[in-house]
Amino acid sequence: MDIALIILGFICMIVGILGSFLPVLPGPPISWLGLLLLYLTKTIPNNWTVLGITLVIAIGIVLLDYAIPVMGTKKFGGTRSGVIGTTVGLVVSILFPILGFIGIIVWPFIGAFVGEMIYKANHKTAAKAAFGSFLGFLTGTLLKFIVAMVYFGLFIRLFWKYKEGFNPF
Repeated sequence: MDIALIILGFICMIVGILGSFLPVLPGPPISWLGLLLLYLTKTIPNNWTVLGITLVIAIGIVLLDYAIPVMGTKKFGGTRSGVIGTTVGLVVSILFPILGFIGIIVWPFIGAFVGEMIYKANHKTAAKAAFGSFLGFLTGTLLKFIVAMVYFGLFIRLFWKYKEGFNPF
């Protein structure tokens, strides 16, 4: 049973890291689920304090991920259309990876710009708002990625520390 929990936990860690970039997956909470699965094994001693703190951080990052792009857009004079455009651009970059990894940066900006152009006629104002929305998106993504990687590092460290105690049979 421990091996199944470790494998499922590791899969949650990988999905959590991917969820840092994909808007449909809540990366940090999925990574936290991987930690929880590791702690549920018989070999790893339960540490509810660590699990509680990491859960609060995961929930906080999810809430911030919704707030930061809106704050960035509003700070630079943008509207809800820019935020929606950024999300559409991100989905386009995932579905059509034409520019490779650079596409995940370019398409959200283009989406925000187009979203603002639909709402506003001024190119300069739309570009400024698109930049704010894009900056908010990048900040939220970076925070989610950092948290997911820290959780992954904690998972690996715990597994490595107690690897001798795991019995595959």
